[in-house]
Amino acid sequence: MAKIHTIHTNGNLPKPTLWHKMHRYFTLVKDEINPSLSADVPKVEVLEQELAWLKEHLSQLESPVVFCHNDLLCKNIIYDSTKGHVRFIDYEYAGYNYQAFDIGNHFNEFAGVNEVDYCRYPAREIQLQWLRYYLEAQKGAAATPREVERLYAQVNKFALASHFFWALWALIQNQYSTISFDFLRYAVIRFNQYFKVKPQVLALEMPK
Repeated sequence: MAKIHTIHTNGNLPKPTLWHKMHRYFTLVKDEINPSLSADVPKVEVLEQELAWLKEHLSQLESPVVFCHNDLLCKNIIYDSTKGHVRFIDYEYAGYNYQAFDIGNHFNEFAGVNEVDYCRYPAREIQLQWLRYYLEAQKGAAATPREVERLYAQVNKFALASHFFWALWALIQNQYSTISFDFLRYAVIRFNQYFKVKPQVLALEMPK
């Protein structure tokens, strides 16, 4: 992931795709799916407020915009144990985005898709170790404790946006997809986790 995040186009970096895509998903939910929403799904007015809050809050965190995979669940990671090689596949959602979103989204995916269990979300110590390795691979030098703690706070805050993003996506898939999967249930799970962890994430302070 650190290597992918160093890929750059010539010239200025594009804007992150996160807000454009989430607004587009929200508009679809509001205009085309709203009447059929389950009672377990937050009201559209609530979703609109949360989306505005996310953009205002997360945009201030100064997470770098980098080339991201944006969908790094376990099935998109191929590990060749005989050669020690790791490869990522399925770049359908790839694009320039916030560094902390890509990592936070990856951590969320530890919970799985078919049988979601957020007990698998990496604990703080595991995250700190992962983030230290990531920063050292990116910098080619040792990471300071402040750098690791700063990225930890950014990642867990952007993990909220990951829950919100895929919950909106699942509502749209529930309406239009022909895949045999309970997208509505998945959307409810992601929204529930968003609201569950939001107070904990709000309490995280960025190192000065």
